[in-house]
Amino acid sequence: MASTLAEKIISAHAGKDVKPGEIIVTGVDVTALQDGTGPLAIQQLEELDMVRAHNPAKTVLFIDHAAPSPRKELSNAHMSLRRFARETGAVLSEISEGVCHQRLVESFVSPGDILIGADSHTCTSGALGAFSTGMGSTDVAIGIATGKTWLKVPETIRIELTGSFSKGVYAKDLILHLIGMIGADGATYMALEFGGPGAEAMEMSERFTLANMAVEAGGKTGLFAADSRTRAYLEERGRGDDFREMTPDEGASYARIIEIDLSTLEPTVSAPHTVDNTRKVSEALGTRVDQVFIGTCTNGRLEDLRVAASILEGRQRHPDTRLIVTPASRDIYRQASGEGLLATFAAAGALVTGVGCGACVGVHGGILGDGEVCLATQNRNFQGRMGNAEAFIWLASPATAAAAALAGEIVDPRDYIKD
Repeated sequence: MASTLAEKIISAHAGKDVKPGEIIVTGVDVTALQDGTGPLAIQQLEELDMVRAHNPAKTVLFIDHAAPSPRKELSNAHMSLRRFARETGAVLSEISEGVCHQRLVESFVSPGDILIGADSHTCTSGALGAFSTGMGSTDVAIGIATGKTWLKVPETIRIELTGSFSKGVYAKDLILHLIGMIGADGATYMALEFGGPGAEAMEMSERFTLANMAVEAGGKTGLFAADSRTRAYLEERGRGDDFREMTPDEGASYARIIEIDLSTLEPTVSAPHTVDNTRKVSEALGTRVDQVFIGTCTNGRLEDLRVAASILEGRQRHPDTRLIVTPASRDIYRQASGEGLLATFAAAGALVTGVGCGACVGVHGGILGDGEVCLATQNRNFQGRMGNAEAFIWLASPATAAAAALAGEIVDPRDYIKD
């Protein structure tokens, strides 16, 4: 039977061919908790007298959402994660190491894996050719203790990409365009499988951005084939032995095929307060911006920082617009520092913070005031997302964000890209 990527990965774990809609119990390769949802999972295991990790080396606890802790209550939550790691031998990713989704692709997830995490953007790792999905804390807790989980095999939407991006257009513009096209519920409990020559040409950083935001269309996961670019990425990370080719079968059946020519796209933004409230930048010109935030698991990678720095270099942020830059992981921070990117940000008037989720989750690191507008490279702009329900969040690419920081308003980033 010809299988999609999702069906192929799940079938390999289930030991039989599976079909969409089928509910199966399967082994999992990697399990993950973060400091927002992890304490509840640990509490559930304590109540069930199941404080154990079936596979400690691939059970990873991340302290990233409130890193370092801004309140004693969160410090106590962090203590519970550290205690669980000591008791079970699970891996602890401390406050200095970075956002869970970036760390997972850097060090823990491999092509063909099944990853479950107590965070909706766990789907990011699908860019490696892994079935990666977010679940509730209780489901992940049971997966940690038993090494198994349940899944309903999802239908798949194939996103067939052709052409290439024009100047000033990036993967973030593509995913915002797609979500605006199909809606926030357009792929509910479905896999988004990205393919075609446009996808094959994409760097891993671009693939991570697309897979990360699959859930913003309701997707269960976002998937790319594991190919030569995947192999090169893993080899750069010292994980070349973890590579295995993962491709969908020719003739696989899809619920829907969406064709997008990348060359037709323009810089795109998402307006408050839903991700699918998208429009071209040309339709939002002049919108005042009080704060720009560049970072997160969506666009806090080295390639994103390079794009933003290339626009900011030799220029100053607008005096009425704050600029916060948060690298997604320690490795990215070190590389950005070595390339002089952090110095460029500082010279432009930005605040460069330590690694982590930062302002994105509204716990610390850049909470907005009443009526303020933030243009961010994150994945969500729900009302109250950045800590204040009276504020307004726009989503954009690092290029659009950097240009807005200079202008103090939404502008077309193509006008700020240097030749």
